[in-house]
Amino acid sequence: MAVLIASDLAKDISGSPLLRGVSFKLERRDRMTIAGRNGAGKTTLLRMLSGETGVDGGELVFSKGTKVALHDQRPPREQGMSLRDYVLSGLKEPLELEAELGRLETAMAAGDEKALERYASVQARFEVAGGYHWRDGASNALHGLGFVDADMDRAIDTFSGGQLTRASLARALASRPDLLLLDEPTNHLDIASLEWLEQALIDLDAAVVLVAHDRWFLEAVGTCVLEVEAGRTRFFKGTWHNWRREQAAREMALGKAIEKQQAEIERMERFVERFRAKATKAKQAQSRVKALNKIERIERDPRDTRELGFSFKPPERSGRVIFELDEARLEVPGKVLLDQATLWLERGEHVSLVGPNGTGKTTLLEALTGHRPLDGGRLRSGHNVKVGYLSQHSESLEKDGARTVLEATIKQTGLPPGQARALLGKFLFSGETVEKDLKILSGGERQRVSLAILVQSGSNVLILDEPTNHLDIESREALEDALTDFPGSLLLVSHDRALLDAVGSRTVSVEDYKLRSYDGGYPNTRGRWPSARPRASSRRRCRPPRPEGRLGASATRTPATPTAGRSRRPTGPRGPAGSTGPPPRRPPRSRRRPRRPAVTPGRTAPRPGPRARPRTGSSSSASSRVPSRRPRPPWPPSRRSWRAPRRGPPRTRRRSRRPATPPPSARSSRPTPSSRRSRKPRRPRSER
Repeated sequence: MAVLIASDLAKDISGSPLLRGVSFKLERRDRMTIAGRNGAGKTTLLRMLSGETGVDGGELVFSKGTKVALHDQRPPREQGMSLRDYVLSGLKEPLELEAELGRLETAMAAGDEKALERYASVQARFEVAGGYHWRDGASNALHGLGFVDADMDRAIDTFSGGQLTRASLARALASRPDLLLLDEPTNHLDIASLEWLEQALIDLDAAVVLVAHDRWFLEAVGTCVLEVEAGRTRFFKGTWHNWRREQAAREMALGKAIEKQQAEIERMERFVERFRAKATKAKQAQSRVKALNKIERIERDPRDTRELGFSFKPPERSGRVIFELDEARLEVPGKVLLDQATLWLERGEHVSLVGPNGTGKTTLLEALTGHRPLDGGRLRSGHNVKVGYLSQHSESLEKDGARTVLEATIKQTGLPPGQARALLGKFLFSGETVEKDLKILSGGERQRVSLAILVQSGSNVLILDEPTNHLDIESREALEDALTDFPGSLLLVSHDRALLDAVGSRTVSVEDYKLRSYDGGYPNTRGRWPSARPRASSRRRCRPPRPEGRLGASATRTPATPTAGRSRRPTGPRGPAGSTGPPPRRPPRSRRRPRRPAVTPGRTAPRPGPRARPRTGSSSSASSRVPSRRPRPPWPPSRRSWRAPRRGPPRTRRRSRRPATPPPSARSSRPTPSSRRSRKPRRPRSER
């Protein structure tokens, strides 16, 4: 049964159309992702479905008793309550039923007989709503999103903006809705929380509509896609990756159709221009003119074709060693972040720094860039190192009293106004948008201004803290291409797993107040982390690991404990997980048992090979088969002693196309006509 049916929805903003013809149908366990550029109306559509915004046209039909929960990017409005009470406030039904049961128990204790009948019905509804364990779902959601038991009784006024966003997401998940609406649920989540959220949404027995820019998250969760472009929508049944492939194929087919139609139109127009004044061709020319007027021109859908495209300036060459961190210690009031940590970065390396939220990744970047001192240890920098730092908060834009986008760019890059406008144009700021006030910029616009300043800096070492925050998918892909082609050194902190996969060549993980280094990008190292070890499937047999050597895309090796200096040689056992020696060797070939083809129930056995197939008769019954004339040879046969029977029908001798020569007695005794010359005998080669 459908949870939601949308038919030809329409929405206007300030008198101009924003959405037209939005139609789709959702059932339970359908997870629809809304794809589109920033400003296309994705968040507005979510608020239309939740009832917070009115619908200007079309029809929305919900199934009876549908419960809707919305998580958006706005912080919670409730104040003066603990985190536990805030999350449980989304569960109104079990709260009311539990209070009703308490009142009925009091009435039954007073001798009210009618309360006993009422108690049975309320108890049944309470069991359906989760029973006395309904609070466990809220606790699981909070723990899965990174909260600990000490945070449960804290007032929500004391949490940061990212923590409040995660609390709102936990409240929406714990409310057990029939229709769950999520707007950017991956913001402020680390990799462990992202993976937990993916599994929670897959297991959720509800219809889900979500807007996100994390490509791995969209591919893992989504089952259908609603494409929003220039106010029009298109529904696609399939995963996000298949939709991207279908979209590219559709664009290619549309381009070919437009080119073909344009060529045909040009051919007809040339014919008309050539023969319009010719008496014998005038009628044909007029018919071609009528045909041209009737042709329906194929055009592309109106869309915003602006794309973010940039590349970093070629940097100056630095020394081989960028910096070395030995026995470092970092602390914040009341907490130790890193202790005896070791880290190094060399010229041309692209290193990804990963770890849960709150483990000190941003604090470490601030220490490496000189924004704060170390609490212990030693930091050595190399020769000719020029660091470019991108913070996730973009507070440096208002430095030196800048008020507009153009002023901030001029003051931090030193470019003249004309060149500053050209630079901002590559980051989708043109015309009057360069004069926008910094206070009214969105998160994505502030991030694009910061990237423009970083590109112009000419740094040979980039230290980036969450560079994909608030960027749409097209902007993330452009940033990914620019970082991949960057020839300098890179230290990247990000929770975008697609970016980590494409850019990182070495991964540094924050584990137990230490920094542990792994060769390879994120996909090659995530299985070796203690906190992210995947479950072993019982249906697959894992090959033994490759011997000691260079790690490739499919290699598995135990984690390498970093040592002092630049030593990166991993140490540890080889072999399967849990073993302490090399992988077991296979027995010699002479001791192996011959393999027999497995027969699946319900299927016939596979046909034998050419060496083992005996000749059989034409009868299909088992009792009437003719035994083979040639005895079965010993296995395996040798090529000299036995020859495999040939498949197929017996060969027939190829007959000559020339007619057979009649016998001498049948030849005619009549003389040969004079027109037919007899062939002269050929002379020997020696006489030629």
